[in-house]
Amino acid sequence: QVQLVESGGGLVQPGGSLRLSCAASGSWFSLYAMAWYRQAPGKQRELVAVITTGGSTDYAVTVKDRFSISRDNFKNMVYLQMNSLKPEDTAVYHCHAHRGSLEYWGQGTQVTVSS
Repeated sequence: QVQLVESGGGLVQPGGSLRLSCAASGSWFSLYAMAWYRQAPGKQRELVAVITTGGSTDYAVTVKDRFSISRDNFKNMVYLQMNSLKPEDTAVYHCHAHRGSLEYWGQGTQVTVSS
């Protein structure tokens, strides 16, 4: 069974930084595109960042130049470095794995940006 477990969320002041981590089970990890999504209260889930199996990345316009996604295929980990955080970045952040018709979600980690 595929499992994705996020960590690293918390409360941070505006302008601060956080690094989210996603630990993936199994030997399939390198075959999947990985992504971070977020969902704020009362809003739809939105794509934040994606990294392909080859390491190419893409970002939502709202986080570009502030967030950075990376992966370590040896450790089965994917990371989201978040800098210059804003109150509007407050949301539950979910790790996502995708390959063809297969996709898996983590339970999420809460990020709250507030003074």
